[in-house]
Amino acid sequence: MLVGIVSDSHDNLPAVEAAAHRLRERRVELVLHAGDIVAPFVAPVLARCGARVVAVYGNNDGERAGLRKRFKDIGEITGDVAELEIGGRNVAVYHGAELALADALVASGKYDLVVLGHTHRPETVKRGHTLVVNPGECCGYLTGKRTIAVLDTDAMTAEMVEF
Repeated sequence: MLVGIVSDSHDNLPAVEAAAHRLRERRVELVLHAGDIVAPFVAPVLARCGARVVAVYGNNDGERAGLRKRFKDIGEITGDVAELEIGGRNVAVYHGAELALADALVASGKYDLVVLGHTHRPETVKRGHTLVVNPGECCGYLTGKRTIAVLDTDAMTAEMVEF
């Protein structure tokens, strides 16, 4: 199964639209958003990816009620942490603003995949049996690079996609 991984879109609608286009091209079946969506009007643009979206809140997501309402049309926002099973794999999604919680999720050994955001830096690292993926920033504001990731749950590999 192919899963799109996005974080830190920060209301950059052209970037979100470009990311959605790339994810649609890759035919992902699910998209995980690791937070800092910022405003509810991002949801219908992200929906153009054509897949269900599961998201968590980031530290810049202030309009939580509005986000929750708009994301009901395309998937869901689960809160600060999402725990789900994808393709037989146990997955946690967390924005990563509190480093201790991010480290605890990875160190728990409970998850095959932990998705993080917040740093705006793309990274894929294996810690024990847990694959940790930070897709970088969709918005491109801090690094000048807009990135997402595409995860293959069968191979448990993630490809960083710059767009």
